[in-house]
Amino acid sequence: MDDMLALSIAFLVMLNPFALFVCLEPLRRNMEKAGFRTMLRKASINSAVILIFFTLAGNFLFTMVFQIDFEAFRIFGGIIIFTFAFLFVVKDRKTLIQAKQNINDLAMDVSVPFMVGAGSISFAILVGQAAPHPALGILQILIILLVNYVLIIGLGYGRFLFFRNPQAFDNYMDAVMRVNIFIIGAIGVDMIVTGMQNLFEW
Repeated sequence: MDDMLALSIAFLVMLNPFALFVCLEPLRRNMEKAGFRTMLRKASINSAVILIFFTLAGNFLFTMVFQIDFEAFRIFGGIIIFTFAFLFVVKDRKTLIQAKQNINDLAMDVSVPFMVGAGSISFAILVGQAAPHPALGILQILIILLVNYVLIIGLGYGRFLFFRNPQAFDNYMDAVMRVNIFIIGAIGVDMIVTGMQNLFEW
């Protein structure tokens, strides 16, 4: 159970709701509150469907269908996560989502690759391996995405409370996001090291 809790925390940190909030902030300002919540809810549902699929069948797909050692995918996911964190720190790279009229298109743009990528798929497979029962793995994924959704919505209300000086709130969020990026980079390195250790049985 402790392993599942630690995995859930690492998964949530990797999803990085603070960074996602900053990326979505220009979009949120130009949308109605109800529309933004609907878009984010659909993005979370899309992500849940994909991640639950890999939680239940990811290990089987890699080992039996594609005949790829999961540790190789873990290493690749770690490289992607580390590269994202490295580019953000070095080049101050912030990827913003382009505004579209269709909420479904926006939801898909948010879910892939912001919420679903090589890193989150790797974590979803690890959740499936660690969970003593498939239902617990599904529940874990749903709780993680729910917490991610609540944090993003809550941060939006937090910014509203700073109505006299919203720039100060944005600066705080930027600082928190930068600290979070270092943690994400460390998670990526840990995934690479763990994958190499398991792959070569050091």
